[in-house]
Amino acid sequence: QVQLAESGGGLVQAGGSLKLACAASIHSFKSTALGWFRQAPGKEREFVASISYNGDSTYYADSVRDRFTISRGDAKNVYLQMNNLKVEDTAVYYCAGPGLDRDYRKYRYWGQGTQVTVSS
Repeated sequence: QVQLAESGGGLVQAGGSLKLACAASIHSFKSTALGWFRQAPGKEREFVASISYNGDSTYYADSVRDRFTISRGDAKNVYLQMNNLKVEDTAVYYCAGPGLDRDYRKYRYWGQGTQVTVSS
């Protein structure tokens, strides 16, 4: 049974920062690539970032590159550090796995999502 649980969302002013966490209950966590996606109201779910099983490779959407950082923790956690947040970053953020793909339809497991709201 694979479970993913996101936390860390909230309300922040534009220019601020948030750090999201994804707690993964995956037996083979150390060999599993994971990704972050987001979905704003009325929009399709979109790729944000992904990270390889060992953290050596990371991938980002152009819209968040140089502002967001994906990383893996010692425990079964994957993080998304979000800096210089913009109003257009407002969305529900989801952790997904396994995989590195930018297409959300390629992922089998999803968390419940955490809301990020950026105010102007």
